[in-house]
Amino acid sequence: MATKTKATVEDPCTEARRGRGRPQARCDEETREIIFEAARHEFASSGYAATSMESVARRAGISTKTLYRLIPNKAALFEAMITDRIDRFASVVRLRACDDRNIEAALHAALVVCGELILDGEVIALQRLVLADSEKFPEISETFYHKAIRRTERTLANWLQAQDERGLIKIDDANAVAGMLLGMLAFQPQRAVLFGHAPVPSREEVARRAQAVTELFLRGCVR
Repeated sequence: MATKTKATVEDPCTEARRGRGRPQARCDEETREIIFEAARHEFASSGYAATSMESVARRAGISTKTLYRLIPNKAALFEAMITDRIDRFASVVRLRACDDRNIEAALHAALVVCGELILDGEVIALQRLVLADSEKFPEISETFYHKAIRRTERTLANWLQAQDERGLIKIDDANAVAGMLLGMLAFQPQRAVLFGHAPVPSREEVARRAQAVTELFLRGCVR
């Protein structure tokens, strides 16, 4: 007699990746990631005004119907794209907590992650388009400021506060310290790229700058 097997509910992403004799549709989570990547390229290369939902769908290789099903309009797409990027950044910073009391190595690692985000070529291009289009589209400057700039500062501030509570550093205002560290790390190279006076820094250059900032913060300039 045949034995009945208990039905199981498959994760859509797992099901989409499994071969069953014919191509499986991507799950919505994977499709969103493709959309966000396409949107970053479109916004960075074409600007906010010239980017359309249709051009993003075309670059992503999906139908406009699918895009509108997942994201209702261009403003929501811009916000979701920024939020997705910062979500991934914040998760990495949390994972690189200082768990061996080597605060110098841990702070350097955290600043490298911050630098790779802030000094990324596409992120700088997005900042350029926000500055160029903010008067006509003030909502994108609000989105970028709150979802990218302020959230990056808060993510580093929370990390610093955790190290203070563990007794590894002593700070009075984690938010202020985070802003100072990010300013030392990114202000000069970011402005140089924005105004066309330097290329986007390499990972090695970001790491060297993060090390200099780490040493300056932990040791100061006293001989």
